[in-house]
Amino acid sequence: MDWTLEMVVVPVSNVDRAKAFYTDQLGFRVDHDTVISAEERLVQLTPPGSACSIAIGTVRPST
Repeated sequence: MDWTLEMVVVPVSNVDRAKAFYTDQLGFRVDHDTVISAEERLVQLTPPGSACSIAIGTVRPST
């Protein structure tokens, strides 16, 4: 069996700030930027030359 790592989820408190860091400082490409609800947003970014992406976002607190 051939295992590969395709995505790493990184929860963040400020999506815009984290997105700017990964794109402006590290050169990641934005693959998706999706607003799920007023409290939830998910951004998928991929570093140059990599098949593995990261997903940054906020999640709504569970009740």
